[in-house]
Amino acid sequence: MKLLAAGDSAEAARRAADAIAEVLRQPGRPKLVLSTGKTMVPIYRDLVRLHRRRRAPFARALAFQVDELIGAPGRKSFRFFLERHLLDKVRLSRRRRRFLHAGAPDADAEGARYERELRREGGADLLILGLGANGHIAYLEPGRSLAPHTSRVALSATTRRGLAADGLKPPPRYALTMGIETILSAKRVLLVAYGKSKAQAVAKALSGRVTSRCPASYLTLHPRLTIILDRDAASKI
Repeated sequence: MKLLAAGDSAEAARRAADAIAEVLRQPGRPKLVLSTGKTMVPIYRDLVRLHRRRRAPFARALAFQVDELIGAPGRKSFRFFLERHLLDKVRLSRRRRRFLHAGAPDADAEGARYERELRREGGADLLILGLGANGHIAYLEPGRSLAPHTSRVALSATTRRGLAADGLKPPPRYALTMGIETILSAKRVLLVAYGKSKAQAVAKALSGRVTSRCPASYLTLHPRLTIILDRDAASKI
């Protein structure tokens, strides 16, 4: 595990963008699994800047998404978020974008299809995650167990309140999300967190106890995990 501390959220975002750009510059066809949310906005903004300076080449990449809300209108979907903040601003053709279809009539079949597509491409080279204040990663919520593979999950009341605060009313009750085994199968994982509201979750995740009550704690099992925190998010470790 590599833990990087930044002075503030802007520096943390720049360091995260640099880490993603490094993977994009590697030979071959880099496969990225992308997250959404407020944490990602400055990261993708800095990544677009690097792309325009030819330091983050997307032309050979494949982009997957880590999760998608079920029942969110088009402009509130995570696909729209990724296109708006990143994918439509870089040189990445539409045929190289892989999305979850939240409107699929059979969520289990859709999850299985997505898993097959990811495996067919050789798995993720880098999976980028934010951290929920309750310790969730992707949409793997705290509970007695975690979904192992891509599947439909119920959203917690805490998460639904956050979605409502962001303008999604009524907030969706379910999402499609990559499971914990799928996440841990990525060659590299990057976790980014800013702010005091994430400090307790960071401390629990890094306490040494791996538990489904704090899904982010499972990331410590990954041999190539990088965590980037600002000063506030790191304040309780």
